[in-house]
Amino acid sequence: MAQVLEFRLPDLGEGLTEAEIVRWLVEIGDVVAIDQPVVEVETAKAMVEVPCPYGGVVTARFGEEGTELPVGAPLITVAVGERPLSGTEGSGTEGSGTEGSAAEGSGNVLVGYGTSEAPARRRRVRQERGAGAALTTAVNGRAGVPEAEDGPLPVISPLVRRLARQNGLDLRELTGSGPDGLILRADVEYALRAAPRPAETAAPAPRSTTAAAPGEIRTPLKGMRGAVADKLSRSRREIPDATCWVDADATELMRARTAMNAAGGPKISLLALLARICTAALARFPELNSTVDAQAREVVQFDHVHLGFAAQTDRGLVVPVVRDAHARDAESLTAEFARLTEAGRAGKLTPGELTGGTFTLNNYGVFGVDGSTPIINHPEAAMLGVGRIVPKPWVHEGELAVRQVVQLSLTFDHRVCDGGTAGGFLRYVADCVEQPAVLLRTL
Repeated sequence: MAQVLEFRLPDLGEGLTEAEIVRWLVEIGDVVAIDQPVVEVETAKAMVEVPCPYGGVVTARFGEEGTELPVGAPLITVAVGERPLSGTEGSGTEGSGTEGSAAEGSGNVLVGYGTSEAPARRRRVRQERGAGAALTTAVNGRAGVPEAEDGPLPVISPLVRRLARQNGLDLRELTGSGPDGLILRADVEYALRAAPRPAETAAPAPRSTTAAAPGEIRTPLKGMRGAVADKLSRSRREIPDATCWVDADATELMRARTAMNAAGGPKISLLALLARICTAALARFPELNSTVDAQAREVVQFDHVHLGFAAQTDRGLVVPVVRDAHARDAESLTAEFARLTEAGRAGKLTPGELTGGTFTLNNYGVFGVDGSTPIINHPEAAMLGVGRIVPKPWVHEGELAVRQVVQLSLTFDHRVCDGGTAGGFLRYVADCVEQPAVLLRTL
């Protein structure tokens, strides 16, 4: 007899709490293999194809394209066994995501969601505690509060804990809707909406509308665009930044690149040469390769450079990260920049490839502009901006000449260093741009 298993939206990493369905990859009635991608979703960080840990026949799908689902919400049900059930039987309780020990799964474990042949842990229902239990049912909208008598509170996300703490909500009074009773942000938000407030009146507060007035076009700040907006706002709100800039003669750098590419072998990108200059400068001024732990009131300095670089895509601005950029040569950097850029344009960057940066390089010269004051990529401490390289009048060896000139700007967190350090970093970068041989001292 076939067994119907429910696959729920897993936590796709980095504490993400929801995702938007972009494209279904299967239809009801399709046969899927174990770990076959069944849906493409967009999180706040990347486009991700979600594989199903069960093999069988798809009996139900939950959510249309464009729908935003919280982590733990049902995605599909799959009939597993020799005689798959029809689509009308796909939502039965005979098999669920927590009672699938008899069915074969991939065994792969995603953050916050796993497939295992072991049955889910049994949870005992605690006794009602007078008014407290009644409030729980009223607030959470569920009768009964399953909870393990011993063991940790079933909460993974620190965002969920903080949201509950800020609103004075006891998480032990909630029933989680996620796998194994995991408490999700949606559970906390539902409880907060349902809980009576002293200042509430009988009429609910009017919800903001997205209806556009004549002459207006409204675009929701959600998904990747919303995440970028939140991060930039947080950077401006929390980081006391300052910017310094300098013009530099990049003629010799451009000549060096031309000579390198004329020698045969893989082509070297300008961005790779700028990255080599950045890592060399950070080795001299490591204060800028750091972050501020505001809670501990400490500056945390890193012994590695995970270099982020700004890339514009159809879905908005992304900042992929080149791991251990300080240990790569120009050829390796060129290849990694190309790989990550292509993945970004295709929407295939993983959350891990978009996080963990310690310093960011922003080449806004590709947009045809000379200068900018970059916003620091929180929680980093600095960002180097590079404008376009264009012929300009320049005094060279005491005479007026036409040279290839670029404007460099450094935005830095004034908590990690003073202007002398920032100026020294930027001046070293400019010296390397003007005289690439300076880099030989660091090789």
